[in-house]
Amino acid sequence: MEFLPKEIKKYSEYHTEKEPELLKKLNRETWAQVMTPRMLSGHIQGRALSMFSKMINPQNIIEVGTYTGYSALCLAEGLTKSGSLHTIDINEETTSIARRYFDKSEFFNKIHQHIGNGLEIIPKIECNFQLAFIDADKENYSAYFDLIIEKMDINGYIIADNVLWSGKVVNKQLDNETRALDEYNKKMMNDERVETMLLPIRDGLMISRKIR
Repeated sequence: MEFLPKEIKKYSEYHTEKEPELLKKLNRETWAQVMTPRMLSGHIQGRALSMFSKMINPQNIIEVGTYTGYSALCLAEGLTKSGSLHTIDINEETTSIARRYFDKSEFFNKIHQHIGNGLEIIPKIECNFQLAFIDADKENYSAYFDLIIEKMDINGYIIADNVLWSGKVVNKQLDNETRALDEYNKKMMNDERVETMLLPIRDGLMISRKIR
């Protein structure tokens, strides 16, 4: 579902900082060669992730759901000079594309890929985080949050993608994925450890700041 008229979307893209050339190439390759290319963050959302990261200037970032690496490269733009980004995905085919583009980027030595089950990998990463991005299997969003929040510094941010799920979260009948996202959204509103806002960018970004 497109939430904005095409003219407004086009206007917004025109008045948004252009994506770097490497990201343009990754965008094109993903749409040309990979199934479900809509999973890519894309121009507007990618620049939003970059802006958030630059405002936070994190030492460590964790991402659950690498896909072809677009969002990781955007998030890495805000890392401190000695910072690192840990990105997790179970799909070796798409992560191999991501690795090629990571190696071509200025962040090649800052991005650490983990291939496997995020629920098993997250507890093994031995550092605290100031920024997290969740964009993986929707049924486990709440489980990912519960693991990540323990590793987040106070004032750290957890961003979750697709929380509007093409608008299906307001339907009366919910499938399993939509129900899981609706439960995640409600969980964020009721968890006293975070303050939260739902930003209706693209398919919905839930922004949660750890306050206690």
